[in-house]
Amino acid sequence: MLMVHLLLLLLLAGAAAGLSERLSDRAPRWISLGALLLCCVYLLVSVGQWPAEQWSLVTDPAAPESWLLYYHGEWIPRFGISLELAMDGVSLILVALTLLLGIVAVLSSWDEIDYRHGFFQANLLWTLAGVVGVFLALDLILFFLFWEVMLIPMYFLIAIWGHEEKSAASMKFFIFTQASGLLMLVSIVVLASLHKAATGSYSFSYFDLLHTPLSSGAGFWLMLGFFIAFTVKLPAFPVHTWLPDAHTQAPTAGSVILAGILLKTGAYGLLRFAIPLFPQASLEFTPVALGLGAAGVLYGALLAFAQTDFKRLVAYSSVSHMGFVLLGLYAWNALAVQGAVMQMVAHGVSTAALFMMAGALQHRLHTRDMRAMGGLWSNAPRMGACAMFFALASLGLPGMGNFVAEFLVLLGLFAVNPWLTAVAALGLITAAAYSLIMMQKTFQGAADNSRQMPDFGAREMLTMAAMMAALLWLGLYPQPLLALAQPVLEGLLIRGAP
Repeated sequence: MLMVHLLLLLLLAGAAAGLSERLSDRAPRWISLGALLLCCVYLLVSVGQWPAEQWSLVTDPAAPESWLLYYHGEWIPRFGISLELAMDGVSLILVALTLLLGIVAVLSSWDEIDYRHGFFQANLLWTLAGVVGVFLALDLILFFLFWEVMLIPMYFLIAIWGHEEKSAASMKFFIFTQASGLLMLVSIVVLASLHKAATGSYSFSYFDLLHTPLSSGAGFWLMLGFFIAFTVKLPAFPVHTWLPDAHTQAPTAGSVILAGILLKTGAYGLLRFAIPLFPQASLEFTPVALGLGAAGVLYGALLAFAQTDFKRLVAYSSVSHMGFVLLGLYAWNALAVQGAVMQMVAHGVSTAALFMMAGALQHRLHTRDMRAMGGLWSNAPRMGACAMFFALASLGLPGMGNFVAEFLVLLGLFAVNPWLTAVAALGLITAAAYSLIMMQKTFQGAADNSRQMPDFGAREMLTMAAMMAALLWLGLYPQPLLALAQPVLEGLLIRGAP
């Protein structure tokens, strides 16, 4: 019942935070923080009680008994729709990341939000509940429900508490994600209909649909529906255009959740659904997917290099770094897929920290334009040191989790396509350029003595220290995370993936 309890805690805490605004402005923040801490402790205690042999069991995608956790409850049995939840190593990693970055989001918005505190915290928690549901749901209708649950409150976070062009950015975000979600829904319904034609009964269960016989043409078009829906959220080139606007206009907490967690739902969808449900069609589509991944790495890096807006620079860097995830997943190589999983986590932490930095700068200076900054290190040395750490992590400095992730992706990809690996590696060079230029324009140079900017306090430094520790742990001792994901990847090989 761990999975059900986590979802209920987040949903109920969101309702409680929304209602508590009548008591005080601070009550919603403390309820959100308390609920997320409780979820983290509950997850940690529950996982600590699992027997050791449970961790090494190969996760067969078609066998629910091989998963770490499995829950099934009746919902709409006439149409084969159920409350089906499951957790394996990858989903456990991403649920833990969601809860940790949820805490970061609450702390980063502690003093930034100055109106409708209850509704803000409610939307934040409901977004997190939707994301956790996406990582756990294995009934495809339930999965689509959680997919929608995470999008609607995120729309409100941008539209109500965003910056100067928040209306246009939130609408663009909503249109892109809803249109791609509708395409996925059509693919889900058609897949279930084909299952009924083959077996005589409807089912939306992942475990049943894995065995649905498909012609090559039907498999390709259904795979394409899932692929487009998930790559819009990833986002991959050329369906990424909603991301820079949404990131730039979102409040800090919204940017943290969007970059750190929501983008990972697209990568997770490819790993969990698009590839295992349609292995042959995915294999045939590999050259296109790899080309889009390499194009995204270069395109995002070049556009990040050209930005003067701090937030837009970090947003375009996300497009570049998530291109490595697409390359890793479609390299059909164990090392590359391990790197893709590592990139989901490392990118989530480092980019969330950079967006928290961007929000702190805008809150203090009332601008995101790096041309209006410069010399800030002398006024705020703690902020400067934190920014330097995460800039180096983002560019892939050895010893950080991002380096391990991108190295594994490139190493695995090299065995498949050396020339494409060389193209993707150019993104690392550009990343070093734009990351260091960001630091130079923002924190180095001549200081403006007329500008007195307050430095990070204890709350911000505690949050930053936790994310620094996470990236160092991933970079210096990545084996626990890799070992947790390995049984899942072995299970994909059981499905016959090359």
